Amino acid sequence: MNKRPLGSNGPLVSEIGLGTWSFAGSYGPTDEAESHATLKTCLDLGIDFLDTANVYGMGISESVIASFMQNNPGEFTIATKGGIARDPETNRRYFRNDYDYLAEQLDKSLKRLNVDHVPLYYVHKREEDRDIEEVMDGMARLQKSGKIGHIGLCEVSPATLRRAHAVAPVAAVQSEYSLWTRYPDLGVIQTCKDLGIAFVPFSPLGRGIFASNAPDPSTFVKGDFRIGTTRFSEPAYAYNLKQVEGFKRLAAEMGTTAPTLAIAWCLGRGEHLLPIPGTRSSEHLIECANASDLKLTESDMAAIEQVLPVGWAWGDRYMPAQQPGAERYC
Repeated sequence: MNKRPLGSNGPLVSEIGLGTWSFAGSYGPTDEAESHATLKTCLDLGIDFLDTANVYGMGISESVIASFMQNNPGEFTIATKGGIARDPETNRRYFRNDYDYLAEQLDKSLKRLNVDHVPLYYVHKREEDRDIEEVMDGMARLQKSGKIGHIGLCEVSPATLRRAHAVAPVAAVQSEYSLWTRYPDLGVIQTCKDLGIAFVPFSPLGRGIFASNAPDPSTFVKGDFRIGTTRFSEPAYAYNLKQVEGFKRLAAEMGTTAPTLAIAWCLGRGEHLLPIPGTRSSEHLIECANASDLKLTESDMAAIEQVLPVGWAWGDRYMPAQQPGAERYC
């Protein structure tokens, strides 16, 4: 597994990480044993970069990682997140980026992870009415305390990123990015490169549409994030699947699989990109990891663009209720 830096001053980590939202059941039921098997496969493959958050199963993902690390200490570079809150009476989601809340949630994450420090801590979603300069002042305080190594932001605009980076160095920006979600190409990826910041694509397999066996929305269980989204609802989903068939044929012609090619495409978009596919399956993880050995040429990248041109997907990636917290800038 090749390595890339988490920002210009960050640690070297595997260029393909693992997103662990699925450890908390976001895409169907799972258990600790299955998640531990996936983490063991990470070690076998040389994947040492894990991404989690305090709200993934309300701490379940962090706790599962901690229980695995009891017998495998020091094997992973862990990133976690804070900044999403819920009203205890209505269960309504909202965002808090004030120092007190981020510090409180960080302490809870550290306790669940059974560590006193995380290498990377993200502001998970932006609180729209709070100046990013104030948020970064608070994150810098956490960094100076020794509890976090580096600062990250999620789904922010290029303007917000530049303002934030002027206050304190941002090591990484995480946003959804894949062959069917190209929004970060409109400024964020370029800004990260200009400022020496790592760009961390989540859902690089399009929430499963680029898997070798694409999901069947009729089998989605309650709580699945994809239920109700336009891209996974008819007639859009049937259309999208048909477009992906051409990509799968191209992958076969290249002697690989669709998941491997989709991850390799992300890696080929810039040396500062570190995709974090999310899976709880060792078999699927191996397909993702194979992308580290697949070096795409300019003609390969052009062939992919021809099969799946920018904007080919039908439907929005989020329902309106899921959109707040992700900055729009174009």
